[in-house]
Amino acid sequence: MSKRDYYDILDVSKGATADEIRTAHRRLVRKLHPDVNKESDASERFAEVQEAYDVLSDEEKRSRYDQLGHAGVSGHPGAGAQPGGGAWSDVDPETFESIFGDFFRGRGGGGPSQGDFGGGGGYDFGGFSGGGGQRQPRQRRGADLEHEITVPFMTAAVGGTETIRLAGGDGSVQSIEVKVPAGISTGATLRVRGKGNPGAAGGASGDLRLRVQVGPHPWFRREGLDLFLDLPISIAEAALGASIQLPLLKGSVTVRVPQATSSGAKLRVPGKGITDSGGKAGDFFALISISAPPDLSEANREQLEGMLTSLPDPRSGLSWVEVPDS
Repeated sequence: MSKRDYYDILDVSKGATADEIRTAHRRLVRKLHPDVNKESDASERFAEVQEAYDVLSDEEKRSRYDQLGHAGVSGHPGAGAQPGGGAWSDVDPETFESIFGDFFRGRGGGGPSQGDFGGGGGYDFGGFSGGGGQRQPRQRRGADLEHEITVPFMTAAVGGTETIRLAGGDGSVQSIEVKVPAGISTGATLRVRGKGNPGAAGGASGDLRLRVQVGPHPWFRREGLDLFLDLPISIAEAALGASIQLPLLKGSVTVRVPQATSSGAKLRVPGKGITDSGGKAGDFFALISISAPPDLSEANREQLEGMLTSLPDPRSGLSWVEVPDS
């Protein structure tokens, strides 16, 4: 086991945080890699760095070392890594990948010689694999990307395509055509294969996952596959009934307003709502609201005033109408 102070070996203070220790370790491992450092004592110095990091990166070992020095960790499993042999394989996979991944890829798939890692067998460092002196980066699928898009109401209802523009890390902008299935609703996710982050070492790219928000419509609103339209009618239409032509997602439909229709009534047209990509159709509903005219001619006013006393009281029979004065 090295007798040098572990903090000195890593060139950190005794109060260094775990992140500072990890950063120092990675910097020294990169510096001492035999493919970079050709000095004769590189392997020995690397083993010394590994020994120090093994102790200082472990909270329990570090506490014993701070209290008792080298005696507190002597003989502990994992301490005292020897130069050569398995010393290089003590680098954890995450550290190895983060430090050497780009370096190995830059060598065109090659890597350090077999002796750099000791022994004659293969190795596997969390993303690089090989054996018998032939090391090749392991292919890895790229991570998925997530993005939120707002789909126009009509496109979400009847289906279509949308073009989205994504900015790349290098400032480039990519346009992607996205197929939107009919009947899609807010909260659904669209997946575009192969448009996520690129893979490593020739691995497949990840996917682009699009979270959908459906935009509003000036007339329609929806509940599932059912389609709703507010239908204002006049006092005369409510009293006498009427036939009214209404728009649908495609085409139009004529609905019959029955005599004596009140506000809040629903007129239903089966199967004329939204039809999803599987062929399931919702219904169309017209929601009645009686609209009183803001301005009346003198003749119309006289007619309505004459009706006030002749028409039945719409509140008759309601219990609160007959509550006596207190």
